[in-house]
Amino acid sequence: MIVGEQKPFEEIWGMVKDHKQLTVFGCNTCVAVCQQGGNKEAEILASLLRMRATQEGLEIEIKNGGIERQCEHPFFESAKDLLDQSEAVLSMACGIGVQFIAAKYMSTPVYPALNTTFLGDVQTDWNFTEKCQACGDCVLGTTGGICPVSRCCKRLFNGPCGGSSKGKCEISKELDCAWQLVVDRLEALGKLDDYEKLAPVKDWSKDRAGGPRSFKLEGF
Repeated sequence: MIVGEQKPFEEIWGMVKDHKQLTVFGCNTCVAVCQQGGNKEAEILASLLRMRATQEGLEIEIKNGGIERQCEHPFFESAKDLLDQSEAVLSMACGIGVQFIAAKYMSTPVYPALNTTFLGDVQTDWNFTEKCQACGDCVLGTTGGICPVSRCCKRLFNGPCGGSSKGKCEISKELDCAWQLVVDRLEALGKLDDYEKLAPVKDWSKDRAGGPRSFKLEGF
């Protein structure tokens, strides 16, 4: 899932305070799970912005709403009237949602309420950990399902550096060495011989090969 973190309130206020009308718009999928950008968070942030506007004597009409996903056209039908009447939109989605709205409403300023942080999993309730950087060239099949791009601080592709000690990273003793995890996993799978195979230098062009990446599902 995409994990985001709400921007500092003062930064948000600085972006929107000069508008006379604003819609705080939630996204009820990824960023709602981490309780940073869903409809509930949009309602709370809208209330805080109204209070701030009152404190500063500013007349700003602030509405709030939201949809299931801000990255797909069909979900916008239910919010068409709200967005059509918006002078500006404060999107509670990840960076994808912000850009999606901006492309749909070319004459409407769209601001990000969140910082998009990483692709992660849910370790425990309200604890999210980065596990993927969407590099475009997945090697999980040869590393025991453990990603060296997102989990090794140095992005190493052929074993641990000289700084790891007792299974921990030299960057932080609280952080497991990704390559120690790879070795342990390969050993448990009976595939430790795979560790001896040298991986080629990563082809980062698959990550940024001449601009934004795209994928088209053929036949639709």
